[in-house]
Amino acid sequence: MLHLPVLITDLGLILAAAGITTLLFKKIKQPLVLGYILAGLLVGPHINFIPTVTDNESIHIWAEIGVIFLLFSLGLEFSFKKLVKVGGSASITAIVEVVCMLLIGFVAGKAMGWKTMDSIFLGGILSVSSTTIIIRAFEELGVKHKKFAGLVFGVLIVEDLVAILLLVLLSTLAVSQQFAGAEMFFSILKLLFFLILWFIGGIFLVPTFLKATKKLMNDETMLIVSIALCLLMVLLAVKVGFSPALGAFIMGSILAETTQAEKIEHLTKSVKDLFAAIFFVSVGMLIDPSILIDYAVPILIITIATVLGKFLSSGLGALLSGQPLKTSVQTGMSLAQIGEFSFIIATLGLTLKVTSDFLYPIAVAVSAITTFTTPYLIKASEPFYLFLERTLPKSWVAAINRYSSSTAGITTMSDWKTLLKSYTFNTIIHSVILIAIIFLGSRYLHPFITKNLINGNKGIIISLIISLIFMAPFLWALAIRRIERKAHSHLWLNKKYTRGPLIALEVLRVALAIFAVCFLIFQFYNTWIAMVIALILIVTGMIVFSRKLQAFYDRLEHRFLYNLNAREEQNKQPEILPWDTHLTELTIAPESSLVGKSLIELAVREKYGVNIALIERGNMMIPTPGRNERLYPNDKVMLIGTDDQLAAVGELFKGTNNENQESAFPKKDMTLQKIVINTSSPVFAQSIRESGIREKTQGLVVGIERNGIRILNPDSDLIFENEDIVWIVGNNKKIPDLLKKA
Repeated sequence: MLHLPVLITDLGLILAAAGITTLLFKKIKQPLVLGYILAGLLVGPHINFIPTVTDNESIHIWAEIGVIFLLFSLGLEFSFKKLVKVGGSASITAIVEVVCMLLIGFVAGKAMGWKTMDSIFLGGILSVSSTTIIIRAFEELGVKHKKFAGLVFGVLIVEDLVAILLLVLLSTLAVSQQFAGAEMFFSILKLLFFLILWFIGGIFLVPTFLKATKKLMNDETMLIVSIALCLLMVLLAVKVGFSPALGAFIMGSILAETTQAEKIEHLTKSVKDLFAAIFFVSVGMLIDPSILIDYAVPILIITIATVLGKFLSSGLGALLSGQPLKTSVQTGMSLAQIGEFSFIIATLGLTLKVTSDFLYPIAVAVSAITTFTTPYLIKASEPFYLFLERTLPKSWVAAINRYSSSTAGITTMSDWKTLLKSYTFNTIIHSVILIAIIFLGSRYLHPFITKNLINGNKGIIISLIISLIFMAPFLWALAIRRIERKAHSHLWLNKKYTRGPLIALEVLRVALAIFAVCFLIFQFYNTWIAMVIALILIVTGMIVFSRKLQAFYDRLEHRFLYNLNAREEQNKQPEILPWDTHLTELTIAPESSLVGKSLIELAVREKYGVNIALIERGNMMIPTPGRNERLYPNDKVMLIGTDDQLAAVGELFKGTNNENQESAFPKKDMTLQKIVINTSSPVFAQSIRESGIREKTQGLVVGIERNGIRILNPDSDLIFENEDIVWIVGNNKKIPDLLKKA
């Protein structure tokens, strides 16, 4: 008789339990994550009336794989470019929330008499909201089109990166068992160094590789290559002392910048779902029901601290970032839960054996409760805002609105800010690359050459020369390359007292490059004579071959930027505050009642108060369509309106189509812009119709602010006056030429 391995038996039991419970939770319209946790509780060692898993060690291995693919999937949705574009509001909100929740969790743990390490990990568990739960709740409630949803998604992107940082810091703290400031600082520097290095190397190499092999890639090979890249980065992360989860997240975020991102996400979704299910089931297996009963009071306290703490900290962060009161309240109540990253942080504490056994099931219980409350809190956010607006003193509400409006203006950067920002990025990026080359040259290249090719002093010289050749273009970029020529010229010519700091900056750049060369040579020779000779040679070589180095570096930079911008996403749209008006895109389903009707027949502006800014039909773009334009199945329509207006008109569209298509008029060029009219503006003293905005800029005036009075959807006969603030949606390449030119 054949013997079935225990691993297969346990896996079958896990998936059977998970399948039954998730079908049940699907029926009662609850998050599937809770179904997985319940399945783990049923097949775990603490409940014996049904068959239980016997080989826990193998299940932990499957669960580790589940964490890897879960983080890989989050990385695919993350993308460093999204982080750059996420905006100040989301960044400020996320940072305020994380810092506050770390403090609240730590104080709550100490107040209940817990150990210091338990309290620290509790703060980490409570600091990160659940991306999965929030996205699902938004989809079920139909609020993804609302303005606050965009802010929430931005906060979640920042939180993902903060959670990765927390994993590294908590690991360091758990190993050292003490608050060693120097060690913690070194860990942060090490993380930032490898994040920058992996991002630069990944963006330069991975998209190029995928493009070169595109003709050979079918679904099968793309799946295998994607998983292979993920696991290779996992191996690399573990090699340098980080967790496997970090490596998976980094590779996912690198692949998110490629043109194949959607396809990879689609192909790996089934693999991620399978192993993520095993991970969440393993979470449930570690729950002891008796602990939940014994710690019912702490669970209640931590749940209340989570909901109130996240609501207050997120709402406060949103207010500080310049969001209106309504958006701040809705954001705070949407983020009031914990989820998958909290499980991973709790698992880290158990794996390192630095937290008590009760912390893990308490975290799971709090997550389950807050998962149930999230949809109700999101529903209640708008009524609660209306209650606050009625209850708070009128002066407070007016002050918040004034603060929000004042932060919505156009900000400009001085020449100094522009120059310092560019110099900082230039220095950090090239310093990281140079340090990496020095490390590879001394630790790997030199031993390889002396062992396999030539030994002795000749081997050292060859290793040194090869390292310097690879360093040369980046040394040139660090020390000699001209950065922000326009800003530099303005500062040099217009203000003589700024020449001293400018010279100091240039001297600092050259000094850093010289230090990098000396540091490399010191890895091979420790005599000053050798270092001086080598330094003179490399400086002479850089001067002689300056043009070739510049041409070579330009090719490298062009390739990097090309790969980085290959998957350009739609730019973040400006906001009209406090009108709560913004752009959104809806797709016309074939069965929609809009199909075949002209815009004048539909009269959506008159009936719903929204404007149609753009129609995308296949590869054709129709900006600011005319009244006789008709709508057809699968047309993508870009609308501008308030949350309520978009929600009302959205019922007419019903259906989605996510295909990415290119056109001669890119969607990203259709933006909402804020223009201030003055007496030298070409449209001054002209009516909206006479100005020719629609014809010349493919634009549409959607709002005017005049003497503190806001006019939404102004009449076409309205005449532009001095100091009018005009909100216009249209082609961002044409609007400035018409309205800003003196």
